[in-house]
Amino acid sequence: MSSSIETRLFINNEASEAAVPDSQAYQFVESKTEKTYKLYNPATDEFVADVHQAGAQDVDAAVAAAEAAFPAWRDTPVHVKAGLFNKLSTLISQSKEELWNLERMAMGRTFGFAHFEVMGCAGLMAQHAGIALHVQGKSSLNTPGMITFTLKQPYGVVAGILPWNVSLIMFAMKTAPALATGNCVIIKSSEKSPLGVLKVAALFKEAGFPPGVLNIVTGTGPTTGSLIASHMKIRKIAFTGSIATGKKVMAAAAASNLKNVTLELGGKSPAIIFGDADIQKAALAVQMSIHLNSGQHCQANSRVFVHESIANEFTEALVKLMTSRSIGDPSDKSVFQGPQGDKIQKERIVSILEQGKKDGTVLCGGKAADVNGKGHFIEPTIIKDVGDASILATEEIFGPVVILNTFKTDEEALERANNTEYGLYSSIYTKDVERALKFATFLEAGAVGLNCSAPTQGMDMPVSGWKQSGIGSEMHMYGVENYLQTKAVYMKYEDVPFH
Repeated sequence: MSSSIETRLFINNEASEAAVPDSQAYQFVESKTEKTYKLYNPATDEFVADVHQAGAQDVDAAVAAAEAAFPAWRDTPVHVKAGLFNKLSTLISQSKEELWNLERMAMGRTFGFAHFEVMGCAGLMAQHAGIALHVQGKSSLNTPGMITFTLKQPYGVVAGILPWNVSLIMFAMKTAPALATGNCVIIKSSEKSPLGVLKVAALFKEAGFPPGVLNIVTGTGPTTGSLIASHMKIRKIAFTGSIATGKKVMAAAAASNLKNVTLELGGKSPAIIFGDADIQKAALAVQMSIHLNSGQHCQANSRVFVHESIANEFTEALVKLMTSRSIGDPSDKSVFQGPQGDKIQKERIVSILEQGKKDGTVLCGGKAADVNGKGHFIEPTIIKDVGDASILATEEIFGPVVILNTFKTDEEALERANNTEYGLYSSIYTKDVERALKFATFLEAGAVGLNCSAPTQGMDMPVSGWKQSGIGSEMHMYGVENYLQTKAVYMKYEDVPFH
């Protein structure tokens, strides 16, 4: 299987000495110094491929390629860039089946979620085809004797470090705005999910993007990630992942060249279900939010607060939905829940459940799932009446695990929802417009869903983290601004006395 999957590094579109002349394989390079590592299918434990890791020489080569490509790419007209983005979007859409299979083998991605992920990646590329046309400075006549204006200009060489849970969407969220604004990019894919990203690299080449504009390396965070975060020639970095790693990235960026940093980190998103809510619709939205992608979604509703007047009915509906979904090997396209990302992730969830189950009542699940004695699965889990100090309430579990509590008053619900160091996404379900707007105002999160839950998004809306959930915003023009520097220009046309 390994021989048919691309696992090398994508640097400057070069061919390695081992590349076969006239083959249809796209051109990648082997690591200069680091050993390969083995990738296994988390649903079956089967060997998938030997993957190359980038060391210092590889990262330096990627940065050099980006530096060399930058002047020409910066000056490429927007309409030319747009044509490349549009072609790339089409190629990604056409490769949906192959991308799903690659993500399935590496991460246990189900067919249903992979469709969402691939089309989201393609859509973001298409969106950025013309978005650079909206990059504009401002002018002013407020300084006597002068016309002043600002310029929005790219950094040059920028980098993105991707998570493993939705790698294709995160790839697009970092790559598309950076390239659309004229930067050249180094992407570090997660060592757990490199295959789909490397396939998209081949599509970049097929779409006609010039060599060096995009470079992709893979490897562990302590090795490859650290090299990127501390590299003196990378001027901006975007990271998505855990709070602990985000702090390390920020420290390395500060200690090196004080590179600009945006972070999208963990979540512990609440959903508040009021007595006047549509119970069935709310239960379905909450279930989908915590259950999609095996719960491996940072914005998922993992803490649910339901008004005591409807607690029994809502609980019954949620348990029924959580336990009715199929679980198994995602090679069966009908499977709803696949495995966790790997053995480490499964064991981490099991450990948290074992520590926290004593803090509440398990309604369903609560342990690892046995699927033909293979893979790394977790039973869909609901635990009720859990205190806010429990590890279940404070730790981002990143699995199909939801805690369910009741509340009496609006004030209690708001206080408990905000009682966390996370702040990515909050949801409320009510027919009361005034209550909805009040909670939208006072919930401490980068996004609030009124009668909806994540992954509900708007393509023209930002993804932002409050508190320890992140710094800065991504998506649409909010994300574009991350990759631009602002310069003030003063044009004097008349001597004016200083007052």
